[in-house]
Amino acid sequence: MTIALPPAMQQVVDRLLAFLAQDGCTDAQFDALAADLFAFQYANDEPYRRFCQRRGITPRRVAGWRDIPPVPISAFKDATLSCIAPAECERVFMTSGTTRGDVKGRNHHPTIAVWDLSMRSNFERHFMAGRARLPMFTLFPDESELQNSSLGRYLTLARRTFGTEGSRAYVSVAGGLEVDALCAALAQAQARGEPVAVLGASFSFVHLLDAMETRGLRFALPAGSRLLDTGGYKGQARALPLDAFYDALALGFGVPRDQCINMYGMTELSSQFYDAGNAVVPSVKVAPHWVRTRVLDPLTGAEMPAGQRGVLVHCDLANFNSATTILTEDVGVAVDGGFLLLGRAEGAEAKGCSLAVQEFLQAAQG
Repeated sequence: MTIALPPAMQQVVDRLLAFLAQDGCTDAQFDALAADLFAFQYANDEPYRRFCQRRGITPRRVAGWRDIPPVPISAFKDATLSCIAPAECERVFMTSGTTRGDVKGRNHHPTIAVWDLSMRSNFERHFMAGRARLPMFTLFPDESELQNSSLGRYLTLARRTFGTEGSRAYVSVAGGLEVDALCAALAQAQARGEPVAVLGASFSFVHLLDAMETRGLRFALPAGSRLLDTGGYKGQARALPLDAFYDALALGFGVPRDQCINMYGMTELSSQFYDAGNAVVPSVKVAPHWVRTRVLDPLTGAEMPAGQRGVLVHCDLANFNSATTILTEDVGVAVDGGFLLLGRAEGAEAKGCSLAVQEFLQAAQG
């Protein structure tokens, strides 16, 4: 369902689409658009405006993206962060609700066009490696089954845009993982010498590897084949250390570890981060030109020096309707070219994130 946008929002969308389509940007260009988007959200997103006012931040005090108050990611579970009424949005993505039961975070998208362009441009650069299309087998239900899943949209859009004929999902809500059908498709690709891409949630790969081991199966997929995993193991019965996980992928599929790409994303953002393979872990995550990342001490808000761990803050200009700047609950280290993702916040870091959530809720509720 495509909905006509208010004129002011349509202008924002048009400007963003052009910005995402251009080949990079200067820091000054990024700061200018970040400041303008902040002013738009400040004017139209009431819970966020109250939070900023509590911190004494107004559009006049924001010269660039580092000045924008980051919204704690858990706030998406407790407040409606949107510049227009949710009913007027083309798509609403919801989190899985694994950390607080049935309480789901929501990210509202007045038009899906910005999210889609962000996904396609970034995916083409960091995963396709110069190929126009590949046979794509995905380990997650199609978006037609999970309308509110950003991962469902992501994988369906990948198949639709970059997959060859015969690409499809091998997981469904009703039937689960179609192990035998997928293994048959992989065997056919191996016999033909045709490179393939297998993409899915990390825990789905673990289930698939277990099923392959039970069947005594290993593959030697043709050169040029690539794997993409995402999402970790939240709420799953079995987890593997990262090195063991990528060793198992390389052994099970015959794909070198430097062709095993991890995508780091979240429902609350509109863009994704990629690495250049996992020959070494942790691997450096990089962002497109419309995203910037800082590493903060969540207790003080101070930016950590390069090489010191802190909580990740992402400024994603494609997240134009809710909040561009998000305080995550993920720990990382800033390095040349991007950041290392180290895991979830614990101890003092987690306490700092919780205090930030409390501050947001107190401000948003007036």
